[in-house]
Amino acid sequence: LVGFVLGKEALGGFLAGATLVGVFLALMMANAGGAWDNAKKFIEEGNLGGKGSDAHRAAVVGDTVGDPFKDTSGPSMNILIKLMSVVSLVCAPLFR
Repeated sequence: LVGFVLGKEALGGFLAGATLVGVFLALMMANAGGAWDNAKKFIEEGNLGGKGSDAHRAAVVGDTVGDPFKDTSGPSMNILIKLMSVVSLVCAPLFR
C-alpha cells in the first residue's frame, strides 16, 4: 500500500524503519520472555517469599505472558520482516 500511494522511495524508508524496529522488538520479546520465566523459577526456589507469595503470583502472570513472547512472537517477527521485503520486491515494478 505504501508503494502504491507514496512511491518507491517511501517504500524503501518504510522497509528500513520496519526492519530496524522489528529486530529490536523481536530481541525485546525474546529477552523479556526468558527473564520472566527465570524470575518465576527464582521465586519458586524460595527467594522473595517462595511459592504462594504475592511475588510468586505476579511471576506466574509474567511467565504466562512471557512464554508466548519467547516461543512464538519473538521468532515470528523474523518471518514478518522477510515477508515485507519479499512482497515489496515482487511488487516493485508496479509502483510509480
